[in-house]
Amino acid sequence: MAAAEPTALKAALQGLCPRCGQGPLFSGYLSIAKCCPGCGLDYSIFDVGDGATVFVILIAGFLVCGAALVVEVKYSPPYWVHALIWLPLIAVLVLGGLHFVKATLMVLQYKNRAGEGRLG
Repeated sequence: MAAAEPTALKAALQGLCPRCGQGPLFSGYLSIAKCCPGCGLDYSIFDVGDGATVFVILIAGFLVCGAALVVEVKYSPPYWVHALIWLPLIAVLVLGGLHFVKATLMVLQYKNRAGEGRLG
């Protein structure tokens, strides 16, 4: 009996195949696998491009810049304190967010049957 199709959120959070929920989407941290070992879904149909990177940069930039401005106005720490706080936070947000956002875009592309636009 075939496994039930996982929800988009579950597949994205766990980085699993959007069809069967068994095989991993990635062969490395951000490298997309060739296909699902469970159901054979060809992952070459996914084309997220730079979408994940753009989303993560915009969201992380918004959060860090806003927080840095609040800290600067409220406490006025020296610049080295800003570097000590915000540089590691930027690295964690970007590296942690890229995997999840890329998986989310891939899963949503499959679930919504999104493909390349064609003119009739």
